[in-house]
Amino acid sequence: MATLFTRIIKGEIPAHKILENDRYLAFLDIRPVNPGHTLVIPKQEVDYIFDAEDELLKGLVVFAKKVAKAIKKTVPCQKVGIMVAGIEVPHAHIHLIPINSVGDLNFARAKTATQEELAQVAQKIRKNLD
Repeated sequence: MATLFTRIIKGEIPAHKILENDRYLAFLDIRPVNPGHTLVIPKQEVDYIFDAEDELLKGLVVFAKKVAKAIKKTVPCQKVGIMVAGIEVPHAHIHLIPINSVGDLNFARAKTATQEELAQVAQKIRKNLD
């Protein structure tokens, strides 16, 4: 059965996409820790990130870097933190979260965002992609 993220890739579930190419997709988390919280995934289904082939993993990090730079230009923050938990969805993914302290990487702080809030943030971040 396809993962939730594969269903997003296929367009079966809507998402606020930030950037996409033939191998990777970045989209806003619907329960952001902070505004701009983005998920970056490979389009290939791999459950555990460290089971990904080396080239796929390298490409994922480089793709995430481009997205993180756009988030940093868009959302006031000290840095864009990166988190890989890999428990909640069995599809490798990286969380990019605008942060001002390590405590900002606390998923207990996540709140459901409205579609309007997500659409506004996604549009702003896309404008800052290089």
